[in-house]
Amino acid sequence: MAYLEGSHHVTLSVAGAQEDVDFHVNTLGMRFIKRTVLFDGTTPVYHLYYANANGDPSSVITTFPWAQAGLIGKRGTNQAREVLLSVPPTSLDFWHRRLTERHIQTENVEVFDQRRLTFRHPSGIEYVFVGNANDEREGFAGNGVPAEHAIHGLHGVGIHVSTPERMVDFANDTFFAQGEIHEDGDRAAFQVGNGKIGNHIELIANRTEDQGTWHFGAGTFHHFAWNLDTLENQDEAKFGIEGAGYTDISELKDRKYFKSVYVRTPGGALFELAVTHADGGWDCDESPEELGTKFQLPPQFESRREEIFEQLEHITV
Repeated sequence: MAYLEGSHHVTLSVAGAQEDVDFHVNTLGMRFIKRTVLFDGTTPVYHLYYANANGDPSSVITTFPWAQAGLIGKRGTNQAREVLLSVPPTSLDFWHRRLTERHIQTENVEVFDQRRLTFRHPSGIEYVFVGNANDEREGFAGNGVPAEHAIHGLHGVGIHVSTPERMVDFANDTFFAQGEIHEDGDRAAFQVGNGKIGNHIELIANRTEDQGTWHFGAGTFHHFAWNLDTLENQDEAKFGIEGAGYTDISELKDRKYFKSVYVRTPGGALFELAVTHADGGWDCDESPEELGTKFQLPPQFESRREEIFEQLEHITV
C-alpha cells in the first residue's frame, strides 16, 4: 500500500531574484543551497533553493523569479496561498522585532488557539510563522538569526478553496489524510502522511475572490511537494490517484535532484509527488560545504552557459 512520508518542498513564483535572495537569506536567515534554472520550456529562468541547516526535504523553499520575463500571477481562490513555516514558539517575539526592523509588515494572529505571525514576501506571497515545540529539525544559524530562533522547515500549506468539501474528500479517500479535522472559523486543518511535522494542510473557505492563476507568474504559488520516499512507492501512489479518477496527473519528470509527478487537486492547488532518488540529492553536483556556490544547469542548457549567465539577473548571496 502506498504511503506518504511528509512534505518535501514548496515552489513559488516570485518577482526579482535579488530581492528574493535578500528576503530568504538576509531576513529569514535560511541557507542558500542551490542556484540553477527551470527545467521546463526553452526560456532560462532562475530556480533558487533555500533550506534549514541540513537541507532536510521537508525544509526547502524554491523560487522562480519572473520579473525579467514580465510574468505576473493573480492570487485568488482555488489556489495554494500560504507558506506555513515551523519555528520555536519562543522565537515569535524575536521574529516580530526582526521583521518590523526590516520594514516588513507583521501581524500577530490567533489560529487554533495559538499565536502566529503573518507577513509577506516582497512579491506579495503570504507567509506564516507557526510555533512548534517538538520540531527536531535543525534550523540554520546565520545572517543574524541564532540557532534558538532559526526556521526548522515547513509546517505545511494554506490553500484557499471555494468548495472545501471536495478537497477533504480527496484527502480522505486518496491523499493519505490522518486523524481528525480541526476547524477555526473559515479554516479547516488536517495532516497527511506518516510524519508529525511539516505535513499540515489548512483549507481556507474563500467564495468571494475570483480564481487565482495556475500558470507561472510573480506573486503566486506554483506547487507544494510531498515526500513519497521511493520511486516504487511514488508509482503506486500515482496509480492510486489515477484510479480514483483524478487523472489530471503528469508522467514522471526528472528534476536531477529528485524525480517528480504532478497532480492538480480538486481544490486547485498543484501537488508534486517527489522522491530524492539514489543519483539525486542536493550534493549530487556540489559538496555539502559548497551548496549554492556554483551555477548549475540541466544538460539541454549547458552549451549556452555563458549566454544564460549573462542574460539572467546577477545575484549576490
